[in-house]
Amino acid sequence: MNSESPFSSSAGAGGDAVVPVSVLNRAIGTMLERSFPLVWVSGEVSNFTRAASGHWYFSIKDAQAQMRCVMFRGRAQYAEFTPREGDKIEVRALVTMYEPRGELQLNVEAVRRTGQGRLYEAFLRLKAQLESEGLFDAGRKRALPAHPRAIGIVTSLQAAALRDVLTTLARRAPHIPVIVYPAPVQGAGVSAKLAAMVETASRRGEVDVLIVCRGGGSIEDLWAFNEEVLARAIAASEVPVVSGVGHETDFTIADFAADVRAPTPTGAAELVSPQRVLLLRELDHRHATLARGFGRMMERRAQQLDWLARRLVSPAERLARQRTHLQQLSVRLASAGARPVRDARGRFALVQMRWQRCRPDLSLHRSQVSGLSERLERALLRQHERHLARVETLAARLEVLSPQRTLERGYAALLDAQNGRAVRAPSALKPGRRMTVHLAEGSADIALSDVQPRLTDGF
Repeated sequence: MNSESPFSSSAGAGGDAVVPVSVLNRAIGTMLERSFPLVWVSGEVSNFTRAASGHWYFSIKDAQAQMRCVMFRGRAQYAEFTPREGDKIEVRALVTMYEPRGELQLNVEAVRRTGQGRLYEAFLRLKAQLESEGLFDAGRKRALPAHPRAIGIVTSLQAAALRDVLTTLARRAPHIPVIVYPAPVQGAGVSAKLAAMVETASRRGEVDVLIVCRGGGSIEDLWAFNEEVLARAIAASEVPVVSGVGHETDFTIADFAADVRAPTPTGAAELVSPQRVLLLRELDHRHATLARGFGRMMERRAQQLDWLARRLVSPAERLARQRTHLQQLSVRLASAGARPVRDARGRFALVQMRWQRCRPDLSLHRSQVSGLSERLERALLRQHERHLARVETLAARLEVLSPQRTLERGYAALLDAQNGRAVRAPSALKPGRRMTVHLAEGSADIALSDVQPRLTDGF
C-alpha cells in the first residue's frame, strides 16, 4: 500500500492497521470509482421506488445476480421513460459504495430500454425530424372511404398477417376486390421495396385504400417500418394508408406517417372494410323505406286523380257556372258602388246630429246672462248698502271717540313743547317749562311759573 493510503498512519506496533469502518468504506468507494469507469449494465428492474425528493431507487438483476441502483433527481428528470417492475433496461452507471451501509451500488446517469440501444435512439431522432417537418400533422391525415371499391395490401405473400387480413376481409366484405402488392417485410433493404410498392399502388390508382401490415416482432424485426424512405412514401401516397404493424403495443414510424394506425393487421382490415351483414341490413331497411315511400306517393297520386276527376265538368255546365258567378259579381259590384254613398250619408247624418247637439242656444244663453246680470246688480247693491251701513257705524263710533268732542265738553290737552308728548302726571310739570294747551276752539303756548302738585281721585 502506498504512502497515501489511509491505513499507513494507523499501523500498530505489530504492523497491523486498525481503521474505522467509515474510513474503510470511503477507501473502497474511492478505489471502485477509480477502477471502474462509466459502463452500460443491462438487467431487469426490481423494487423500483420514486422518493419524495425525486430520486429513483431500484435494483437490476439477471438470473445469477442483482445490483442496487440510484438515479438522482437531477438526472432522472431527463429520462425519456420511467422504468417499471420487470422492465428490461440498460443503465449507464458508475460503480460506487454507499458508505453508511457499506453496500455496493450503481450511480445511474442514463437509462434506456434493453434491446433498443442505438436502434431506439435512431427511432427517436427520425421521429423528431419527421415530426418537425410536419409529416405527422393531424391536418394532413385523410379520412378512410366508407365504401371502398377496392382494397390494397402491401405485405409479404408468406406473412401470417396477410392471411389474417384476407380472412377478415372475406368475412366482412367478400364483395370488395383485394389487390396484394407483394414486398418482403424483414431483412436488409426491405424498406425501399415496401416504399416502392406503396408508390406503385398510389400511381396505379387501382384501390381506394391501402393497408401496410406485418405481424409482431422485436424492434429489429420491425425496423423496416422505421425507415425514412417508407415514411415519406406513405405520406406522399395519393391513396389513404392504414398502418397495421405488429401488436397493439408496437409503434413504428410508419404508424405516425399513415393516415390511420390500426393496433393489429386484423384491426386494419376491420377499419377499411364495411361489414357486409350491416350493409345488407341497411340495404333492406332502405329498400323497405323506399317501398313505403313509393306506396304513399301512389296513394297521394290516386287521391289527386280522384279530386281532379271530380273537378272535370262539361263546357256547358262550366259556362253556366261562370254566368252565375258573373251575375253574383255584378250584384256585388252594384252593392259595392252604392255602399260608399250610403256610408257617406250615414256619416253626414251622424255628424249633423252631433253638431246639432253641440250647437249653442243663443236665447237660452241670453236669458242666463240677463239673470246673472240681475243677480250681480242685486249682489253689488246689497254689498254697497252693507259697506255704507258699516261706514256710518264706524263714523258714529269715531265721532263718539273723537278728541275734538272731548275738548268740546270742556277738557284740554297739555303737551310738552319740547317733545310733543302729552303730560299725564303732575311730576312732569316743572316751573319755567313750556307747554302747549289744546282747547276745543284752538291751542296756546304757555310757560309755567309755579307748580303746586296735589293728589286727587277725580274732579
